[in-house]
Amino acid sequence: MTMLLAMIFRLNQTEVLFATFAIVSSRATMDRIKHYFPTLSTKQLGQLEALYPFYLEWNSKINVISRKDMDHFYEHHVLHSLAIAKYISFVKGTSLLDVGTGGGFPGIPLAILFPDSDFFLVDSIGKKIMVVNQATEALGLNNVKARHARAESVNQQFDYVISRAVAALPDFVAYADRKFHTRNKNARPNGILYLKGGDLSRELDQLNKRWVKQVQPVSQWFSEAYFETKYLVHMY
Repeated sequence: MTMLLAMIFRLNQTEVLFATFAIVSSRATMDRIKHYFPTLSTKQLGQLEALYPFYLEWNSKINVISRKDMDHFYEHHVLHSLAIAKYISFVKGTSLLDVGTGGGFPGIPLAILFPDSDFFLVDSIGKKIMVVNQATEALGLNNVKARHARAESVNQQFDYVISRAVAALPDFVAYADRKFHTRNKNARPNGILYLKGGDLSRELDQLNKRWVKQVQPVSQWFSEAYFETKYLVHMY
């Protein structure tokens, strides 16, 4: 709350009106998150609630998230990221590579939900990784590491590669392939977990036939209209 009040004092009248509207909207969506994830601890809820003032503050400095999208922050970014948590509950020690994380999505919300899993977030834009590092420090997320890098330069292998619509599926698979190993310890096979919207049929058809593809509509977990055309694609 202190962070949020300090940020508001620096805004002009128009920005204050926008911020006030966005705060009301974010609180309503936080209630929806509590509804969808009723077992979240007090600490996890506090970390999720801290995301909005943190990103609002940074968006006043640099364009981390589309400014016109901030009034839908929890729905479009946090809840969307957490769709992965509806599909799979990662066991302790699971390792995940978030490719093209931007300001930290889906990695940071998932790291809050799965504090016993290890997240490695990469992005080719240095200022966004700077924000990710600031976020992990502010939230006390000891299970997150971030690097200013392209996916191609990452030499490690992980249990899962995660991402949100950074490229067409065939292009993304080309540089996410071989970034995960097959020593599976979770309920679902190791592989790629990719959040994307729209008609995916053509992109899926372009993938090599060796890939097993499972397409899950996000609307089966979340009732908001925004998710009617959103999908989680599991490829392995």
